[in-house]
Amino acid sequence: METTVSPRTPIELAEAIATGGPFDVQGHGSKQSLGRANNAASVLSLKAFAGIAIYEPEELILEAGAATPLSEILPLLEEREQMLAFDPPDYSHLLGGAHAGSLGGMLATGFAGPRRLKAGGVRDHVLGMSAVSGRGEIFKAGARVVKNVTGYDVPKLMAGSWGTLVAITSVTFKVLPRPETEQTILIPTSSYDDAVRVMSDAMQSSAEVSCAAHVPGQGTVLRLEGIDVSVAARRDNLLKSLARPADVLAHGPSQKIWSSIRDLHALNARPEDVIWRISVPPMDAPHVAHRIAEKCDARFLFDWAGGLIWVATPASEAIVRGAFTQGHAMLFRAPPDMRNAVPVFQPQAPALFALTKRVKASMDPLGKLNRARMYEQV
Repeated sequence: METTVSPRTPIELAEAIATGGPFDVQGHGSKQSLGRANNAASVLSLKAFAGIAIYEPEELILEAGAATPLSEILPLLEEREQMLAFDPPDYSHLLGGAHAGSLGGMLATGFAGPRRLKAGGVRDHVLGMSAVSGRGEIFKAGARVVKNVTGYDVPKLMAGSWGTLVAITSVTFKVLPRPETEQTILIPTSSYDDAVRVMSDAMQSSAEVSCAAHVPGQGTVLRLEGIDVSVAARRDNLLKSLARPADVLAHGPSQKIWSSIRDLHALNARPEDVIWRISVPPMDAPHVAHRIAEKCDARFLFDWAGGLIWVATPASEAIVRGAFTQGHAMLFRAPPDMRNAVPVFQPQAPALFALTKRVKASMDPLGKLNRARMYEQV
């Protein structure tokens, strides 16, 4: 029978890890259906590590407990016209969650929205953290300044670690001013190749496009952000250089379409669909989509100018991973039996997998934290 351990302080957490385990590490459990199904007998709940500790808008610094819900953090930043620039997504409607999850879960999964194309990912904005290792050791890494690392940058390593290395108790992030306004150029495109060509031309222009995506059935969308005068000038120059028929969406409609893309409402996935998340070189995206579509029914969404492809499809792993030669695919949403039968994350080359195991062994040598969440042998 599954038991839950709920430490309230770092010392209690360290004692729990040192004397117990293996654990299924959870904050609010909003992303428990992601990754390989975890069969640990005990849940290590980090819910007690919540609350905003430091928010200094003038210094662009936010520090909060790892279990602090994003639903508390994002409105606070918005009040001061600031944001997490990597655009954290809310996948709750796909995963059956009550909210977008926590700050620590955001770092552990490393998911970023459409602004990642220009602003960078989660790892580019994390400054510091406090945590307990799989050895039961309490430690801190990083600091509340941007240039804080003289050795190995441990906080960045946590982005995409899926709770397999440490139990995070608090995180410090860099925040940025929210753009004054935005507009989106919507261009009808005739094919995936045409869409990627438009996005590529836009990204190589001087227009400083912050997001570029393609939504089948709607068209290709390009986001421009900044002060009003600058956005208008860059919009006109981009329309002139592309020389394509286009509609321009004002601030409100622009925000709405990018929220739909960020949170995957635009993917229009059915409840029964398996969802894959594929990262490839942008120019390969049309070929990948064509290869999958030739063999099965599929719904696509291109983000990051084609570098990220979301696919809702009944296709097998062989069809999806056989559609590309460069890149990687994650089985994002699937039933537990499929998540245990199929590699959820892209199988790694032997040298890289050996490095993954060494990192795991250095921080969690006994495999107490989210064992096999990412790879069966780690």
